[in-house]
Amino acid sequence: MNGRRRLPLRMALTSIGLASVLLAGSLFGDATAQPKPEGEMRWALYVTLSPVWFDPGEVVGLITPFWVLYAIHDALVKPMPGQAMAPSLAESWTVSADQRVYEFKLREGLKFHNGDPFTAEDVKFSFQRSKGARILKEKVREVEVVGPYRVRFHLLEPFPDFMAFNGTLATGAAWIVPKKYVEQVGIEGLKKQPIGLGPYKFVSHTPGLELIMEAFEGYWRKVPSVKRLVFKSVPEPTTRAAMLKRGEVDVAYLLDAPQALELQRDPTLKLAFSGGIGVFFLDFFDQWDPKSPWADRRVRLAANYAIDRRALSEAETLGASKPTGNIIPRAFEFALPIEPYPYDPAKAKQLLAEAGYPNGFDAGELHQIPPYFSMGETIMGYLGAVGVKLKMRPMERATFFSAWATKKLRGVCVCASALYGNAGTRMSEIVPSEGAYAYGGYPDIDALYKQQARETDRKKREVLLHQIQQTLHDRVRFGPIWEYIWPSGIGPRVAEPALMLINPYPWSAPLEEVRLKKN
Repeated sequence: MNGRRRLPLRMALTSIGLASVLLAGSLFGDATAQPKPEGEMRWALYVTLSPVWFDPGEVVGLITPFWVLYAIHDALVKPMPGQAMAPSLAESWTVSADQRVYEFKLREGLKFHNGDPFTAEDVKFSFQRSKGARILKEKVREVEVVGPYRVRFHLLEPFPDFMAFNGTLATGAAWIVPKKYVEQVGIEGLKKQPIGLGPYKFVSHTPGLELIMEAFEGYWRKVPSVKRLVFKSVPEPTTRAAMLKRGEVDVAYLLDAPQALELQRDPTLKLAFSGGIGVFFLDFFDQWDPKSPWADRRVRLAANYAIDRRALSEAETLGASKPTGNIIPRAFEFALPIEPYPYDPAKAKQLLAEAGYPNGFDAGELHQIPPYFSMGETIMGYLGAVGVKLKMRPMERATFFSAWATKKLRGVCVCASALYGNAGTRMSEIVPSEGAYAYGGYPDIDALYKQQARETDRKKREVLLHQIQQTLHDRVRFGPIWEYIWPSGIGPRVAEPALMLINPYPWSAPLEEVRLKKN
């Protein structure tokens, strides 16, 4: 790279006559002219880091792996500050007039952390091995390597969400791994010693304890400010808060309300709220069993009226989380605004009596997505107050997600989804019958979902997606709870924690932007 600042890329037609659809690239300069990285910044995470998250090919319907991916890896296109789809490893892209061919022009001269050159072969290889991109891959007929720095995706039919799946955090399909290295060491080798193109290099991982990464000074966008990042796994919120107060970590994610209030009173610490991407909801796994009480719409409706969402938000997130009536965040494209159910326990009891359960019923197990167990306990109390008796079955996070995805859970789940993109991508894994986390579905909604995925007229597509959302609401398919926003603690050494620089994205990112105060 030279020392000049490059202007945003202009729209251009390709030699095959593709009509251009080009997003502006970020400015970047000469890495050698930038200050050297200094210092060490430490985070207390609320879950145990999984080596699966070191491999973008393993991303399946979850946003948590991007904690690591934004550090070690990079993508063709990804959400960045001020841009929902920022050109990254791809300088630009174009789409043909018939919307069946997408062509990406790659940045030249980039190298992986091990020195391997980045080329179009790595792009093709990474896309083909991605596990969590079923809907996307079903639409792609061929990935063509046109040259070392140019790659074309040929679609079977127009697919208006191609970039929503391939240019956001809806999948890991556009996050690139080195083909040569992966073929040498295998998938397990990649998880033990991940190599990427991101701003930080892998140093070490102590399972259950910490991940250590070091600045990659050859990163194309900018040299990171902080030399070493340490992600510590600290499941207990009281311990995370205590470590922050002692100066053992600089950022403590996801504090419970009591710890957050305590930190607010400490003038040396700051409280920061982030989120807005995840929506929590009840999923009634047994509603597809005609013998289950949950098969009755009135019973599911009763559960919705039983929950005081506003009080739950105050107790769990200091009132920051926003009660909702939809599983789609209001800010998403094609979202249908639906007001949350009011808190009406008398109405809930009436509905249960009408359904034949005047004294309530034993509803089996309540599964709570970890680590939000206090939320699950409170919801279980609300449901119990109207006669729906549940028993909490807490699980370790990896165990829970494995059981959820393999359809082994029964009863009720306080689940969550944070899939990026728009209303279509958000529903992709939980609404259609074939979704990775869907325990059942409706044939008419499946048909509508497939229809909207082919519809290139935006207005017509919006009508279809709104129809799906309204039908889900009318049938009480889910029990939407809130759009999740939560408090974290920031220590006195931090100049820039990079929270919500990408909006919405709940954790520190892009990590090359985090900064410590100068002594």
